[in-house]
Amino acid sequence: MAERKGSAGKSGMNVDTSLVRELAEMLGDTGLTEIEVEDGDRKIRVSRGGGVAMAAAPAPMAAPAAAAAAPAAAPAAESAAAEADMAGAIKSPMVGTVYLAPEPGASDFVKVGDSVKEGQTLLIVEAMKVMNPIAADKAGTVKSILVENAQPVEFDQPLVVIG
Repeated sequence: MAERKGSAGKSGMNVDTSLVRELAEMLGDTGLTEIEVEDGDRKIRVSRGGGVAMAAAPAPMAAPAAAAAAPAAAPAAESAAAEADMAGAIKSPMVGTVYLAPEPGASDFVKVGDSVKEGQTLLIVEAMKVMNPIAADKAGTVKSILVENAQPVEFDQPLVVIG
């Protein structure tokens, strides 16, 4: 990276700490694990638990990363029981936004207690403005829907449990 004069002083790199903080907040708000922004020859990547991929700015991520780790320790006992309940869950094949209905105002594809057939659409995951239907991989009854409408989801995140 080219050296820049700015408020950073000795390092020569001008880091927009407010942007780094805003990106860190977005991680918490959306549930994502990584966000990357590029502006010309400057690139900033903020990831949960991994710090900031920049030479001059790991300090702003220290507080949000520590705050995110603390709540995760509390439900550790519940997570083992939850994993057993999610055995065989349909998982997201991509990062995106989940939609439970085919369009705004329409009825959801499925509800808890509905019987579904193999191949039936359960929900949609939008990724890069493409709507991707997520289908049941087996016939059964919808035991639980683990996401809310318009919620961001990550790769391999459990979405629906069919029993």
